[in-house]
Amino acid sequence: QVQLVESGGGLVQAGGSLRLSCAASGRSFSINSMGWYRQAPGKQRELVAIIRSSDNTAYADSVKGRFSISRDNAKNTVYLQMNNLKPEDTAVYYCYARVAFTHTPVMNAYWGQGTQVTVSS
Repeated sequence: QVQLVESGGGLVQAGGSLRLSCAASGRSFSINSMGWYRQAPGKQRELVAIIRSSDNTAYADSVKGRFSISRDNAKNTVYLQMNNLKPEDTAVYYCYARVAFTHTPVMNAYWGQGTQVTVSS
């Protein structure tokens, strides 16, 4: 069992910055990849950014140059630094982790509870 605990989120003006954090906890696991998704009311959940075990990263076109994902492997924590925020970034942001358990080849996906990000104009 793995738990993802998010922190951050809130209300910010357009052009401002915000940093989200997500810490994974549990027993006998290793993280293959972590990422962030977001979902606005009435819209499909979409991938924002992902970071893999090799530390290579990928971003949605809409956030390239503005958002940056990073991780602290010792703390099993992923961060999303969001700069130059726009009203279109308003959504619930969800932390995602793909996890392998010790001595098994099986990958399991886990989700955080979500945190609201609101960008005002």
